[in-house]
Amino acid sequence: MFLYIIFIIIGFFLLIKGADYLVDGASGIARKFNIPTIIIGLTIVAIGTSMPELMVSTTAALEGHSDMSIGNVVGSNIANLFLILGVCSIIKPLEFQKETEKIENFITIFATVLLLVFGNNMKNNIITRVEGIVLIICCVFFILYNIFMAKKRKNDIEIDDDETQDTSVVKSIFGIVVGIVALKFGGDIVVKYASEIAKMCGLSEKIISVTIIAFSTSLPELITSINATIKGETDMAIRKYFRITNF
Repeated sequence: MFLYIIFIIIGFFLLIKGADYLVDGASGIARKFNIPTIIIGLTIVAIGTSMPELMVSTTAALEGHSDMSIGNVVGSNIANLFLILGVCSIIKPLEFQKETEKIENFITIFATVLLLVFGNNMKNNIITRVEGIVLIICCVFFILYNIFMAKKRKNDIEIDDDETQDTSVVKSIFGIVVGIVALKFGGDIVVKYASEIAKMCGLSEKIISVTIIAFSTSLPELITSINATIKGETDMAIRKYFRITNF
């Protein structure tokens, strides 16, 4: 089992570094095409921070481990809400902005209720392809909402203007390729050995995914939010959670 744990740690490392390379490469190319910083921050960076969860859940679903796929998504959101906001609020009290209080809280509740409805329907508790499309559409609207709100608040920027200015297109493309490969292998490794550990311990794959996998894939967000809180950017720490909430 110890060897399996080592492999899982390697898988998590590949997932985290793969997401970093993918975000950096995609941001570099976006800047070459003069895409606004706000849009880069709220699309490429926001989605990139969720790539470890996305890759693990997608790999698990393709390999028939649906419990692990759903458990990772639900567990990651629990970690984001309880762990990340909990730790950050202990470091420094977090002040909610008006749009977070009046809009984004309800979006989070809506996403939770939507999952509850889709997961408890009359179709043997299966989230169908049509329902999956609905979730993706909701995600697109949420990204558009973030872009709209960011344009109203010019200081809400996640990437410095000086970043990636000197990055070549070739280097950016290389970063994207390396990131995708790392995410692919990392996802495969985590799913494979996590399922093996679940069998050896007599635990369900859902328990493993909701706890170990979900909390581990949330570490990049936790570190980012803690850094933002220490620097006094408490609003970024709060809004970071809402941007990485998975539909």
